[in-house]
Amino acid sequence: MAKSVKTPPSPKAGTARLPNVGAGELQTLLDYVRYAVSCFQAAELVFAHGTIDPVAEAAFLVGEALHLRPEQFESFAPARVTAAEGKTILDLIEARVTTRKPAAYLVNKIYMRGLPFYVDERVIVPRSFIGELLASHFGGSESEGTSLIDDPFAVENVLDLCTGSGCLAILASRHFPDAAIDAVDISKDALGVAARNVADYDLADRISLHHGDLFAPIKGRRYDLIISNPPYVDAEGMAALPAECHAEPKLAFDGGADGIDIIRRILAQARSHLTAEGGLLCEVGRDRPQIEAAYPDLPLLWLDTEDSEGEVFWITAADLA
Repeated sequence: MAKSVKTPPSPKAGTARLPNVGAGELQTLLDYVRYAVSCFQAAELVFAHGTIDPVAEAAFLVGEALHLRPEQFESFAPARVTAAEGKTILDLIEARVTTRKPAAYLVNKIYMRGLPFYVDERVIVPRSFIGELLASHFGGSESEGTSLIDDPFAVENVLDLCTGSGCLAILASRHFPDAAIDAVDISKDALGVAARNVADYDLADRISLHHGDLFAPIKGRRYDLIISNPPYVDAEGMAALPAECHAEPKLAFDGGADGIDIIRRILAQARSHLTAEGGLLCEVGRDRPQIEAAYPDLPLLWLDTEDSEGEVFWITAADLA
């Protein structure tokens, strides 16, 4: 799930036009990035789909057009672009401006924690903070002094609720190498994308995909860790979503009138699906005030990331009892 963006809706798709580019006017990767940034800013695009500003988005699109991974971009930034490559880049820039679709849909790819994943309009563009938190708070190399689960090898079973494209389930499989993972989504379309990503990473033997509503498909199973990035945009936020977000499945955003309808259901049922030493990690966007008002006695631990403050909570099975 994405952070609910409070900016006004962007202009309607198809209303913006790009300035003409003469032959030879743009030559290097950086030239095309600069041109894209100017176009994006003039069109007042919104960035919340894996990139957070026009420079990062421009570099992402240029790199993907040229089949370069993000870490390779700097090395080739001054390199010249062929005429055919330049046309591909310009077509992508024009599509981003005129359709308002997230860049990830235009190239069918997003990166999380440095790993590429396939995405299309069947799933929300993944941009969860949970991937970072798995590394920083769950026994990995980044979690010195902050670990909530000391030994990743001790985690035997993980549940990913509202899995979408399956990215978090795949990241969890890498972080908890001995864990079997169940990934659940109510959308069959989303599970089709998740199945492709699971196959791409050759994880069908460790990640099982389940169609259904939250805990219903996994019945009485218990887990050492439940992770979830559920829909959590409230009614006001749904009305103010920018045009980019309208390209994504509404089902993946809508959290009810106050944004926490599904989070309430997760909190009500999680205890019966956790082992005694297990815990729930849940992303809630800007809904912390609503959750704290609804559950004043629940000892939620709010976790920060490099780009967020208090948008994800952790609670143990014992504290949910």
